[in-house]
Amino acid sequence: MEENETRNFVVRDKNGKEHGVFTGKQPRQAALKVANRGKGTKSKPETIRLRERGTNKVHVFKGWKDKVDAPKNKPEWMPDKINKPFVKKQGIEKLEKA
Repeated sequence: MEENETRNFVVRDKNGKEHGVFTGKQPRQAALKVANRGKGTKSKPETIRLRERGTNKVHVFKGWKDKVDAPKNKPEWMPDKINKPFVKKQGIEKLEKA
Protein backbone atom coordinates (compact mmCIF):
# COMPACT_ATOMS: atom_id res chain seq x y z
CA MET A 1 0.00 0.00 0.00
CA GLU A 2 1.28 3.46 -0.85
CA GLU A 3 2.22 5.85 1.94
CA ASN A 4 -0.12 8.69 0.93
CA GLU A 5 -3.16 6.59 0.06
CA THR A 6 -6.35 7.37 1.97
CA ARG A 7 -7.92 4.39 3.69
CA ASN A 8 -11.50 3.75 4.75
CA PHE A 9 -12.39 2.89 8.33
CA VAL A 10 -15.81 1.64 9.40
CA VAL A 11 -17.10 2.50 12.88
CA ARG A 12 -18.19 -0.55 14.92
CA ASP A 13 -20.37 -0.44 18.02
CA LYS A 14 -19.97 -2.83 20.96
CA ASN A 15 -22.35 -5.35 19.34
CA GLY A 16 -20.21 -5.52 16.20
CA LYS A 17 -22.69 -3.57 14.08
CA GLU A 18 -20.95 -1.34 11.55
CA HIS A 19 -22.14 2.11 10.57
CA GLY A 20 -20.44 5.18 9.16
CA VAL A 21 -17.26 5.28 7.11
CA PHE A 22 -14.47 7.69 7.92
CA THR A 23 -11.39 8.19 5.77
CA GLY A 24 -7.84 9.03 6.65
CA LYS A 25 -4.28 8.17 5.78
CA GLN A 26 -3.86 6.76 9.30
CA PRO A 27 -6.40 5.21 11.69
CA ARG A 28 -5.75 8.08 14.12
CA GLN A 29 -6.89 10.63 11.55
CA ALA A 30 -10.22 8.82 11.12
CA ALA A 31 -10.55 8.41 14.92
CA LEU A 32 -10.17 12.18 15.42
CA LYS A 33 -13.08 12.73 13.03
CA VAL A 34 -15.22 10.25 14.96
CA ALA A 35 -14.26 11.82 18.32
CA ASN A 36 -15.24 15.28 17.06
CA ARG A 37 -18.78 14.00 16.40
CA GLY A 38 -19.00 11.93 19.58
CA LYS A 39 -20.21 12.68 23.07
CA GLY A 40 -17.09 11.67 24.99
CA THR A 41 -15.50 13.97 27.57
CA LYS A 42 -12.02 13.94 29.06
CA SER A 43 -13.34 12.42 32.29
CA LYS A 44 -15.56 9.94 30.39
CA PRO A 45 -13.96 9.18 27.01
CA GLU A 46 -15.87 6.98 24.62
CA THR A 47 -14.39 3.88 23.03
CA ILE A 48 -13.98 4.17 19.28
CA ARG A 49 -13.58 0.98 17.25
CA LEU A 50 -12.53 1.39 13.63
CA ARG A 51 -12.26 -1.58 11.27
CA GLU A 52 -10.00 -0.96 8.33
CA ARG A 53 -11.86 -1.83 5.12
CA GLY A 54 -10.49 -4.93 3.45
CA THR A 55 -8.80 -6.23 6.61
CA ASN A 56 -9.82 -7.94 9.84
CA LYS A 57 -7.98 -5.37 11.98
CA VAL A 58 -9.97 -3.23 14.42
CA HIS A 59 -8.17 -0.17 15.76
CA VAL A 60 -9.38 0.73 19.27
CA PHE A 61 -9.16 4.30 20.60
CA LYS A 62 -10.44 6.28 23.56
CA GLY A 63 -11.75 9.60 22.26
CA TRP A 64 -13.24 12.84 23.53
CA LYS A 65 -13.57 16.48 22.58
CA ASP A 66 -12.93 19.69 24.50
CA LYS A 67 -14.04 23.27 23.94
CA VAL A 68 -10.93 25.35 23.26
CA ASP A 69 -10.24 28.90 22.17
CA ALA A 70 -10.19 29.34 18.41
CA PRO A 71 -6.81 30.21 16.90
CA LYS A 72 -5.83 33.88 16.76
CA ASN A 73 -5.78 33.86 12.94
CA LYS A 74 -9.24 32.29 12.66
CA PRO A 75 -11.57 33.25 9.81
CA GLU A 76 -14.36 35.71 10.62
CA TRP A 77 -17.13 33.12 10.50
CA MET A 78 -15.48 30.83 13.09
CA PRO A 79 -16.84 31.05 16.67
CA ASP A 80 -14.56 32.04 19.59
CA LYS A 81 -14.77 28.54 21.10
CA ILE A 82 -14.34 25.41 18.96
CA ASN A 83 -14.39 21.67 19.59
CA LYS A 84 -11.00 19.99 19.54
CA PRO A 85 -10.89 16.18 19.33
CA PHE A 86 -8.42 14.03 21.27
CA VAL A 87 -7.74 10.30 20.87
CA LYS A 88 -5.50 7.76 22.59
CA LYS A 89 -4.79 4.43 20.91
CA GLN A 90 -5.66 1.44 23.07
CA GLY A 91 -4.54 -1.27 20.67
CA ILE A 92 -5.52 -3.42 17.72
CA GLU A 93 -7.95 -6.33 17.83
CA LYS A 94 -8.11 -9.06 15.19
CA LEU A 95 -11.52 -10.20 14.03
CA GLU A 96 -12.16 -13.90 13.61
CA LYS A 97 -12.74 -14.80 9.97
CA ALA A 98 -16.36 -15.78 9.49
